[in-house]
Formats: sequence, structure tokens, C-alpha cells
Amino acid sequence: MAELRALTFQPVDLDALATAEGRIAVCITPDLKLTAGARRLNRLAKGAIARATTSEAWEKLAEGKVMSLNWPSGLEVEAVDLVKLSRRPSADLARRTGAALAVAAGASKMTLLIESTRHPEEIALGLVLRGYGFDDHKTKKGDPLGKAVIMCTKPDEAQAAAAPRLAVAEGVHLTRNLVNEPANVLTTTEFAKRLEALGGLGVEVEVLEEKELKKLGMGALLCVGQGSDSPSKVVIMRWRGGAKGDAPLALIGKGVVFDTGGISLKPAAGMEDMTMDMGGAAVVAGVMHTVARRKAKANVVGLVGLVENMPSGSAVRPGDVVTSMKGDTIEVINTDAEGRLVLCDVMWHAQESEKPAAMIDLATLTGACIIALGHENAAVYSNDDPLAAAFLKAAETETEGAWRMPLGQAYDDMLKSPVADMKNIGGRPAGSITAAQFLKRFVKEETPWIHLDIAGVAHVSRDLDLSPKGATGWGVRALDRLISDRFEAQD
Repeated sequence: MAELRALTFQPVDLDALATAEGRIAVCITPDLKLTAGARRLNRLAKGAIARATTSEAWEKLAEGKVMSLNWPSGLEVEAVDLVKLSRRPSADLARRTGAALAVAAGASKMTLLIESTRHPEEIALGLVLRGYGFDDHKTKKGDPLGKAVIMCTKPDEAQAAAAPRLAVAEGVHLTRNLVNEPANVLTTTEFAKRLEALGGLGVEVEVLEEKELKKLGMGALLCVGQGSDSPSKVVIMRWRGGAKGDAPLALIGKGVVFDTGGISLKPAAGMEDMTMDMGGAAVVAGVMHTVARRKAKANVVGLVGLVENMPSGSAVRPGDVVTSMKGDTIEVINTDAEGRLVLCDVMWHAQESEKPAAMIDLATLTGACIIALGHENAAVYSNDDPLAAAFLKAAETETEGAWRMPLGQAYDDMLKSPVADMKNIGGRPAGSITAAQFLKRFVKEETPWIHLDIAGVAHVSRDLDLSPKGATGWGVRALDRLISDRFEAQD
């Protein structure tokens, strides 16, 4: 499994620069006011830094980007990375700077000469977020990541500020690892086993097997997995860090470990990507790891429905009618609209058993969401304006794209069925919205709720600022920020 790059914060030691190994990175302000560290490096490198920073290439370099001087004379390092960065960058720019350094460094050891530059903890976060690779199933592994030493003027303060941010990074890496796993490895049973490992961090983990799910009446969830040899499960993860008796925030995740579409079979082209259809459950796992790792003073419960959607002689068919845990009947028009069938039962169980203060579900739910918002934003639906506003603020702070979408009776009417209480799809128009309207039918009137359709942002085919192509871990940072801002007891 991909792990975080090891890093330490240390006082500035200019004498150590001459014999440092790997790479040295130094911050240079756009107005070229060299710090003491930059001046020392310039002398050691026989004026190479001064020459580079007066070049046309440096002038054109955007802030937060890196210019590398390879094998500089006078130093033992393989490169000096010059970072164009003001002394007081925004948190977002500091994160992106750390990510740019991770790309430049690869697996090499690093010494980052941050000195008094603001937000060393965010530079560290960007460094570890972008320094990710998943090669578990390759016979030739990549080189292990070298240690990073961050030299700054107040290392103890920086270390303290970085600790919760690095806990977030651990959660993001866990989410990415889960999403990147192939379906023959990450079965429903293996997924549940990995979630049980959160018990080592103090999370209470309960696994509900098919027999228990049948007793609970989860006919909607169970119908999705009935064509697969893998048993369907619901995993409940409870973090009790807040006051005893305080209602928890409930996070609900869709965990379809592989989605063929069932009898409504998907086209073969691109079906291999459906290993990521458990992305919502992976985000919930990442958030639960994060809040436990940083010992958040909040009560949070994560519930994930783990199923596999396969075609077989026992698979649910188009036209079948199933009964949800709530008691509502659902006409299954399309077996490839399975995620909402999983979520609706888990959401209802969460409200019945956990009595949450609020509920947020996440799912790689619809292709329509990608058509609407591309791969830049998750779709946000909510019945509660203050909760939605708080989440959007948290997502903006963490630079995770999110956009609020509408709900309304006209969309809900598209789910009417002649033979059951509702259909599981409303047709091609407004497909992401009608999916949200379906889920809204399983939200109690008193429950503040957000639905996040993350189909476009959970897994991407290009490198991003803070993540290489593949699984992104989108949502872990934003949800942890929301918990910190809105649900966590403040000192």
C-alpha cells in the first residue's frame, strides 16, 4: 500500500546544506529578496542561484512553481529546486507548492529550506498528497520515497500545525488505495476486513452480514448483490470523540466493489473502470481514519453498503419490484441504477439506529453528473441550506470542487411507477437530479441531509495539482474540514 513520505521539521541549519543528500529546495520571493538560506546556497553553488533567478525563464515562472538546477557545483545534492513563492502565500498556494516540489523530487531525499515562509504545514500537506503511487500489483516496484526534512524558523509550531493535516493525508491515501484496488482483490469480504482494521485507531466497527440485513428488511440493497457470489454487507464505523449523548454526523457510502450493470449490462469498453464504483465508501473510510487519527472531538458514524452488481441466473431483473427497509416498494427499471438502491436502505438504517444530527451520503452515482459538471466538481444536493453552505465553504477552503444542484417536485414526479411506489430511474433527462430525488424520499423530514454525487471527481485520467492520475481521494479533506468547523467541540 502507498504510504506517506516520512518528514520531520527541524531548525534551520545552514551548515548542513553543504553535505545534504538528495535535493535541496529553497524559497525565492518574486521580488528576489534572498533569505539567509538562499544566500548561503548561492555562495556554495558559486552564484548559480543568482544567475538562475535573473533569467528570462525565472521571470516567466508562475508563483508556486519550481526551477531545478541539476548537479550544482559546490554541493553534494543532485539538484537545487528553486521555488518562486512569496513569504506569506495563501494556504492553497502553499499546498500546491508542496505538490510541485513532490513532482520535482520524485523519490529522492529532500531538504526543504522553508525558513520563515508562512504555512509550512500546508507545504508539507501538498508534498505528501502529491507524493503518491500505487504499484502493489506490479512486479517491479517504484523506489521508496526518501525522507523529507523541513527546515523552518519555528519547527515545533510547524510540527503541531502539520499533525492534523498529515492525518488528513493518511485518510486521503487510504481512500486512494481502496479505489485503486482491482475487484478480484477488494471483494466485499476484503473491504470489510480492511475497515475492521480501523479498530486499531479506536473506531468501533460492526459488520452486518446478509442474514442480519434480511432481518432488517434491506430488500433494496440485497437485490443488487443477489447475482454475485460475494456476500453483501453493511459496515458501521463509530468514532465517539464528542460528548456522550451528542447525536453523531452520519456519513453514508456506496460500496459497489464492481459494477457490471447487472442484467442491464454496461458496454464492454471502459467497464474495467468500474472497480472504482465503491468510491463513496472509500471516502467514508478515509474520513473515519482521519478523525480517529487526529482524535477529533466529535461523534461521527460511517455506514457503507458493500455489494457486487453481477449478471447471473439469480440477478435482479428489470421490472422486478423490491421492498426497501423503509417499507416503500421500488420498481427496478434499470439494474445499472443500483447505487441508489444500496444507499436508500443504509440511509434509512442510519436514521433509525444512529439518530444522526445530520447525514451526508457519497456515491459515484451517475454518468449524468459527469455530463453536467465534468471532472471539476462534485454535485451537491441538500434539503438544508445552512448545512449545504457549510459544506461548500469547507470544500472551497480545501480546494475540492463542489457545486450545488437543484431539487424539486417536478423532478420527483419523474420517478412515478404504475406498479410500485416509485421507479429507480426517472429517464435520461436530469439523471443526476432524479437520482438525488430518489434518495431524498428516504430522508426523514427532521434530518439535515446532503447527497454528494462524486462520479466525476473520485477517479480521473489526468494528473491534478495534488494527486496523480487515478484515484483522487476527493472529499476526505472537505468532510474533515466540515467536521472540524461545524461538528467538533472547540477548545
